[in-house]
Amino acid sequence: MSLKSQRRLAAEILSVGESRVWVDPERFEDVSSAITRREIEHLIKDGAIKAKPVKGVSRGRARVKHLKRKQGRRRGPGSREGPAKARTPKKRRWTATIRAIRKTLQQLRDSKSITPSTYRMLYTMAKGGVFRSRSQLLQHIKSSGLIVRRRGALRRG
Repeated sequence: MSLKSQRRLAAEILSVGESRVWVDPERFEDVSSAITRREIEHLIKDGAIKAKPVKGVSRGRARVKHLKRKQGRRRGPGSREGPAKARTPKKRRWTATIRAIRKTLQQLRDSKSITPSTYRMLYTMAKGGVFRSRSQLLQHIKSSGLIVRRRGALRRG
């Protein structure tokens, strides 16, 4: 005999889907004879009918993938979605660059490799986007001869 109506009632009482209702195969006769809601509730109390646990989705594969990404794998052109500007926005890239440039300028000024006036001039140039990178800034300083020459050994800033 089919347990369709009993399953439906049990699912309603347990607040789960019909597919999650488990019926004890040993108590099949008792369950099939149960017609009313009260009888189904008694069978649930007795343990003849139970709700199966939620299955869920395993995170195992996701963990492995994340680990590989941390190691630098799975980041090639075939795995990329969206343009480079979407992966690291323009603003974040600019922030990183300008911070590095400003830090270098401060170090050069503090070590007295450049004068405060030169520092100010280079600072405003950097703000205006003249230098694409820290290395370009240093190259400009070197080629323009803005480094202060001191007596004794010439130290790099």
